[in-house]
Amino acid sequence: MAATIRVYLERGSKKVFACAADWPGWCRSGKGDEAALEALAAYAGRYWSAVSRSRVGFPKGALDLHVVEVVKGSATTDFGAPGTVPDLDFHPVPAGEARRNAAILRASWRTLEQVAAGAPASLRRGPRGGGRDRDKIVAHVAESEDGYARQIGISPRGHDGAALRREIARVLGAPSDGSRLREPKGWPSRYAARRFAWHALDHAWEIEDRSE
Repeated sequence: MAATIRVYLERGSKKVFACAADWPGWCRSGKGDEAALEALAAYAGRYWSAVSRSRVGFPKGALDLHVVEVVKGSATTDFGAPGTVPDLDFHPVPAGEARRNAAILRASWRTLEQVAAGAPASLRRGPRGGGRDRDKIVAHVAESEDGYARQIGISPRGHDGAALRREIARVLGAPSDGSRLREPKGWPSRYAARRFAWHALDHAWEIEDRSE
């Protein structure tokens, strides 16, 4: 029997993101619902390779992607990032799920670090000659996390990169009642874990693909 994976869709005007509700970081986009779901399914193996470092069990065999919610996207969606918090992310996060989310997030960071360590400094350019090289991608992720951290009530001041990530994992590894971690427009815990992990993995996979 296929394992059921809960998915929500974030529909922009040009792109759709399909995100696994219970697997932080497993989000892919396409030009429509079916394309996004196909992309999500196609990345199951790569996602499992990343999260296996967390020692969290991943379903084996066939997967049944079950859409449980659809949200309206924004310019952020069309730009290429999941940017709308679904209703399901405002549900409470019990202690076990919080620890699991933090473990997957740490595994996502380790994946980015290990991929970058094994990649050439200069990466293959995109079809129009664009794209950051390896070190600039790694720096971009770290710089973005300074802003992301503020969305969960953490000031990046006084933290180096490693210390900031430890504090992020500590906050997201604690149980939550599902409310925003910073009012009035911050992120709830479940969404934050997904967004941090997605950004690290998306750029790890970019480095892998552009190293070939």
